Amino acid sequence: MELRTWGEQSRFEYNGNVRIGTIIWYGQSGKSTIAVDQWQSLLNEFAGRTVEIGTSKDNPPQGSMGDWFYRNITQTALLPYVGAILLHENLATREGSTITVINRPNDCRQIKDSH
Repeated sequence: MELRTWGEQSRFEYNGNVRIGTIIWYGQSGKSTIAVDQWQSLLNEFAGRTVEIGTSKDNPPQGSMGDWFYRNITQTALLPYVGAILLHENLATREGSTITVINRPNDCRQIKDSH
């Protein structure tokens, strides 16, 4: 699947989905994997919350999804892709630079269990 990044500045590709895990290809040769457990953690952390996306590569705003992702998942700057995937899979909505995860924790368990 090919998508535009959160900022719509470039394109990237990914395989899989939040329910089974994803492989993301970006730039000339970048490749990152986000496992289903990592998606699960992200959805549980932000369920029902509206926060800044935090796409900064080296200094995402404190309390943003990017800040949490950097501290808990990987220090690779993946939020431009993560945000776009969440929107594409109808798991979040966007307003400007904020993202709202629309799943609730019970729904997140169903995502994992449905695999």
